[in-house]
Amino acid sequence: MSDAARIGFIGLGQMGQPMATRLAGWPGGVLLHDARAEAMQPLADAGATTAATVAEVAASADIVSVMVRDDDQVRDVIQQLAASAVAPVIVAIHSTIRPGTAAALAAEFGQASLQIVDAPVSGGFMGARDGRLAVMFGGSRDAYEQCREPFGCWADLIMYMGPVGAGTQAKLARNLLHFVAFTAAAESQRLAEAAGLDLRKLARIVRHSDAVTGGAGSIMLRPTTAPVAGDDPLRQILEHVRALGEKDLTLALELGAELGVDLPMAQFAVRHFAAGLGLPDGPGLPDGPGLPDGLGPRADPGQPAGKDLT
Repeated sequence: MSDAARIGFIGLGQMGQPMATRLAGWPGGVLLHDARAEAMQPLADAGATTAATVAEVAASADIVSVMVRDDDQVRDVIQQLAASAVAPVIVAIHSTIRPGTAAALAAEFGQASLQIVDAPVSGGFMGARDGRLAVMFGGSRDAYEQCREPFGCWADLIMYMGPVGAGTQAKLARNLLHFVAFTAAAESQRLAEAAGLDLRKLARIVRHSDAVTGGAGSIMLRPTTAPVAGDDPLRQILEHVRALGEKDLTLALELGAELGVDLPMAQFAVRHFAAGLGLPDGPGLPDGPGLPDGLGPRADPGQPAGKDLT
């Protein structure tokens, strides 16, 4: 269906506008709508076809992308689409919402000529502009296959995650890493600032080395968070990572203690670093009082590695 599908796109904000712009020239045609006329005007001036109402999109589109602000706006758009759709329409929710919202809407409106899927994206405005977004797709396999080609206009990674709701669950897990990392970055900057370092130079080093190594994603190697078996081929690699991580975190905590900088993220990390890799604590890391001041008790050494991550 995708070659002849007409695409509707609702929501032309910071993410929606560049995504919709990249659909220009789609062979089945594209119909754009936003509640704000001023958001549609630049695209209309560039020759895009715009719709005055959601009902107009519902009446002619085969696949409708929805990129609005929150759960309430998504529900409002879905209700309007359901009231006006005259043929089976795939409705892809790109907004980041609660995982249960898409599933509930799919159950509620599944008999109203709508096939609802959740397909949140990652990559920010820059990824939308450059056509390099990642899509986490939750819905039927058939809908996934029909959406892959048009989504490919603005995304270069489209992953099928499971049934409706699975896409949003994946997005929340991905963003948990993203924003926890931002919090850790702020802690790193406080330590560097206390040491009198140039924070802009530190930032350049972080961006450079993460571009080389892949950053946090480079350690996401296994299909499970369970303890690593002794004969697992990754065991030796992860043991090396554990040794480096525990050593460097301990040294950073010692520096923080010298400079009077509180490092709660690092304190948590050194207690749980090995378990996060699916390993027991490293032999070179002292327990309890032997750790830097203020670290507090270590995780129960009898607790199975990885228990708190499963």
